[in-house]
Formats: sequence, C-alpha cells, structure tokens
Amino acid sequence: MLFCPTCANLLVISQGTGYNKWACNTCPYEFPISKQMTSRTKLKRKQVDDVLGGDEAWKHADSTAATCPKCDHGRAYFYQLQIRSADEPMTTCTF
Repeated sequence: MLFCPTCANLLVISQGTGYNKWACNTCPYEFPISKQMTSRTKLKRKQVDDVLGGDEAWKHADSTAATCPKCDHGRAYFYQLQIRSADEPMTTCTF
C-alpha cells in the first residue's frame, strides 16, 4: 500500500491515460509506474491472551451429574459467561 505524499490518502492504480500510474482519489497527485513494484512486510504475531481464563477458570466451575458418552466420566463441569450484549443469553462453556 502506498499513500499520497500531499494528503496521506491511499493511492490506487489507475489506467486512465493508457499507462499505469498511482493516483490519489482526493487530490490531483499522480505517480507513473515505470517498473514492477513489489514489497513484503512480515508482521510479528501478537501473543494471544486466553480470554476464557485457561485451566484456572475450571477450578471453581459448577458441576452436575452427567455421563460423558465418549469417556464415561460421571461429572460435567460448566460455567457461564456474558460475551454478547445484555439482551442475549449467556454462553455456557462445558468440560
């Protein structure tokens, strides 16, 4: 992405006069493209926080008697979070 040096808006590729050029949609700035232009920028990944609390959140989770069909464990653990707006129901996370 290139930006206009006069007004700082995004430049677009335009072919209006028979040749390719970078042009600004808000001001009369134009820059002719005479050769192939490429550039790559490798972005650094952010470390993602565990928004649901990780393993610590399950220490105080509620539980109920329910049998798991996969492992036959006799308890199901769950907790509820309000992750949407207040007029929508809470989300139940189970383990």
